Amino acid sequence: MIGVIDYGVGNLFSLASSLRYIGADVTVTGDPEALRRADRVVLPGVGAFADAAARLRETGLDQAVLEAARAGKPLLGICLGMQLLLERSFEYGCHRGLGLIEGDVVPMEPVVPAGYKVPHIGWNALSFSDGRSPIFRELREGDCVYFVHSYFADRCPSVTATTEYGAVLTAAVGRDNVFGCQFHPEKSGPVGLSILRAFSRL
Repeated sequence: MIGVIDYGVGNLFSLASSLRYIGADVTVTGDPEALRRADRVVLPGVGAFADAAARLRETGLDQAVLEAARAGKPLLGICLGMQLLLERSFEYGCHRGLGLIEGDVVPMEPVVPAGYKVPHIGWNALSFSDGRSPIFRELREGDCVYFVHSYFADRCPSVTATTEYGAVLTAAVGRDNVFGCQFHPEKSGPVGLSILRAFSRL
């Protein structure tokens, strides 16, 4: 069973629908005990980092995420959920993340050239690092996915995919059983479904 974390800051319907479409057994829950019974865990998220991190800690769901990671369960963070996996975010201050992946979340605006719109919204191609992440095993270099973001992961040694948007930006991270996608697999058509399918089979 895949447990999709409901902490009030994610587009859960499309994600759950995509997982069910590929045949996965899914529960959407804000109950830490239910997440402990799940075989795999997905941490979605949209909005502000500080608010989302606070919601996780207020509900005790941060500990459920950390326990899942320590237990070796496949864990996937999506968009803001990916950013929460990192150590710190510099979105309107400095805020502590879950620390499962080394690195910081920083603004795109000083990095991309003038004239590039921020937030970055749209389809962009993926480029993969050496040692392809298992969640990308069905993908080809240059496959496109859908992004909506103004911040990205930086100073991260665990980058598994990048994208080009006037500058090279982190598109995905991964270490051991913990994975993160800055883009939205559930909004990325067949390519996104193949990522979710690969995750569901880990």
